[in-house]
Amino acid sequence: MRAYIDSDILIWHLRGELKAMKFFKKLTKTKEYDLWIGAIQRAEIVFFMRPEEIDATEMFLAQFKTALIDQMIVDTAGKLYRKWHPGHGIDINDALLASTAIETGGHIFTLNKKHYPMPEVIVKIAW
Repeated sequence: MRAYIDSDILIWHLRGELKAMKFFKKLTKTKEYDLWIGAIQRAEIVFFMRPEEIDATEMFLAQFKTALIDQMIVDTAGKLYRKWHPGHGIDINDALLASTAIETGGHIFTLNKKHYPMPEVIVKIAW
């Protein structure tokens, strides 16, 4: 099963948060999940790296497979966004990750479950 890791968890790990490190250790020990990130979540990390963070960040991201965004994912994300943005304030990044999880079969791990109100998405709080 794919475990899609939201960018909030990636950022906390890169900042040295002990809870994030324990989360990844526990997740990889179970062997229940393959570690994945969405293309947009990867972009959220690599676009804002400082020069001194590049090597460590790239090494960390190498642990994850990155899901591609295709027409089907964009179209599904558009439907999710139009349905859930007005009342719940989800953003485009959330809609794209939710769509990726729906279309490829995976669970989203995040710290902010309210970003994924869609009943068809399985969302788990990391800690």
